[in-house]
Amino acid sequence: MRNAAKITTAVLAAGALTLGLSACGSDKDDASDSSGALVVAASPVPHAEILTFIKENLAEKAGLDLQVKEFTDYVTPNTATEDGSVGANFFQTKPYLDDFNKKKGTHIVPVVDVHLEPLGLYSSKIDKADDLKSGATVAVPNDTVNEGRALQLLAANKIITLKDGVGTTATPADITSNPKNLKFKELEAAQTPRSLADVDAAVINGNYAIEADLKPAEDALVLEAAKGNPNSNLLAVKEGQEKDPRVQKLVKLLTSPEVKKFIEDKYDGAVLPSF
Repeated sequence: MRNAAKITTAVLAAGALTLGLSACGSDKDDASDSSGALVVAASPVPHAEILTFIKENLAEKAGLDLQVKEFTDYVTPNTATEDGSVGANFFQTKPYLDDFNKKKGTHIVPVVDVHLEPLGLYSSKIDKADDLKSGATVAVPNDTVNEGRALQLLAANKIITLKDGVGTTATPADITSNPKNLKFKELEAAQTPRSLADVDAAVINGNYAIEADLKPAEDALVLEAAKGNPNSNLLAVKEGQEKDPRVQKLVKLLTSPEVKKFIEDKYDGAVLPSF
């Protein structure tokens, strides 16, 4: 995994980015002044790449001053949106957002669905899911929604069985049948690709798989289906900012034919347009 060092550095850098936001008063001004730049918090891949494509190719013609601020974690983009350090964020799904608002008391709302990043099971030790041995260790994301998605993926492929109705709140405690007696290692989502050297398999979010030079359509042992999937990644803002003219300009650009073509050409099925 030649990208492990980059991922490790990125995770360590997340704290520094968080501190940087608190010292960046001009960003708060931008976020609250609809005549200034729209600062958007985003995961590096593919979110920031999509936004950078817009910034470099479409934003000026649309009259949008767009600034992209990258984060490697799934918490700071929402807290920064809540406190006004940024004007919007682009990194998460609706189930994750709903769970975050409930737990943190934040007031972040979705604006538009943009794309799906299929969650996949990966391994550097086996070539197919059936090859998982009895007692094998599988790494899964440790946040509520993504862990639930990971377990649902395994259940959909008959690797485990879950209690009826648990949905994306599923945890290992909700497993009712585990024929291979799999053990689960719960990790922060960004660390799951790095864990491949230490576990038998790992369920990895699409964006982190891409950063680790994994190709979901080719490398995943099993992959989430796109049809009927509620886990599209979306643009989100603090409640009350949905009609900000800058946000509405970005909505149009994010769902434009140019962006659809960019996603399809660049990610070759690893990221799927949701519009």
